[in-house]
Amino acid sequence: MPPAVRGPHGGESPPGPDRPPWDVADIFRLYGATYQQPHTVSAAQQKVIDALLACRPAPLGGHAERCPQGGFERYAYSSCRNRHCPKCQTWATVQWVEAQRAELLPTPSFHTVFTVPHALNALMLGNKRLLLTLLFRTVSQTLLQFGQHNLGGQLGATLVLHTWDQTLNAPFHLHGLVPAGAWAEDGTHWVPTHPRFLFPVRALSTVFRPKFLAALQQAYHQEVLSCAQEAAWGGSPTGFTHLLDQLSGQAWVVYAKRPCAGPTQVLEYLGRYIHRIAIANHRLLEVRDDRVRFTYHNRRQGHQVQTMTLEAHEFIRRFLLPIVPHGFQRLRHVGFLANRCKARALRQCRHLLGQPPEPPPRAPPSAVEWMRQRTGIDLTQCPQCGHGPLVRSPLYPLPVRAPDQEAAAKVPIWDSS
Repeated sequence: MPPAVRGPHGGESPPGPDRPPWDVADIFRLYGATYQQPHTVSAAQQKVIDALLACRPAPLGGHAERCPQGGFERYAYSSCRNRHCPKCQTWATVQWVEAQRAELLPTPSFHTVFTVPHALNALMLGNKRLLLTLLFRTVSQTLLQFGQHNLGGQLGATLVLHTWDQTLNAPFHLHGLVPAGAWAEDGTHWVPTHPRFLFPVRALSTVFRPKFLAALQQAYHQEVLSCAQEAAWGGSPTGFTHLLDQLSGQAWVVYAKRPCAGPTQVLEYLGRYIHRIAIANHRLLEVRDDRVRFTYHNRRQGHQVQTMTLEAHEFIRRFLLPIVPHGFQRLRHVGFLANRCKARALRQCRHLLGQPPEPPPRAPPSAVEWMRQRTGIDLTQCPQCGHGPLVRSPLYPLPVRAPDQEAAAKVPIWDSS
């Protein structure tokens, strides 16, 4: 049986009206220890578990904000800042989106998606670093090849890995934001695509599929695929050949479309994959009797909001599936947007497009300004009397309380997520 706790959020004070009733961390507090007894957890997954459990506890300190006129006081504790934590990374996402917006060229962009068949899921889960690297490599090679052959220049693309769906399963695919044009080989002009058309998606799929399968076959012959996943092909050369034949006969879906609301919409969409993980706390409805109930959007039924109930251990298993190996980058820039040449290439592309080499300077909004713009809430003002600014003072880390000591006094908690 899982250890008993006093309630949601590890026995902290009751959540406020805008705070989700449950955290993903609560599920790990209740069932994490019993889950790890029969299951193997990788070093990267254990690091995420430790970060979730250590996010925003009072002993780690933080800061207090007090209204000098009305006496209102609230506390905010230090966050783990792990990219897999549902309570963190909101501001990091905003900063990333603003930085990418500053680099957008004055030309349309296309949203592309490259998927692999579900028959590869088991193999990719057992060889994440190797096969996800191959996925990035073959997608970038495919796009650059089409830019060279169809446009006669170098394409640029921002690629982001996506490894989960609404029900916490692990489909693997890459999203990309591709400017509608290429930098000519001689560097003298910009070669635009059709304003509503990038490349034929069937042709992209036809080129992408053999590139990935050839790289997969080479990895098999070099004996670098994990033996733990031999069940995916039966553990024999004949079985692996049959798997390749099966994959060759399937359609590898490729999507390429100009976004209706412009590239900023795609950037905000991609930002959630870089700085977030499979499920947000507000989707958790109930954790009870070794089961977790949560909401999800059923895309096969018109994006209807439905509920799903999983056993707690199955929920944890699915939550840990999308976690990539330590140091693996979910974001890659290729072509003229590659980091090694991006600054010079963007200046030249803007010049060729009749724009100033440097975009107008933009001061990124602060967290307070962004919150005021998006929600109308001024974080510097007292939420009770409206006066401000609030006076902030640090809360220093506290020594760990001995088990036999009485519980510390509860304090109001402000969850900034």
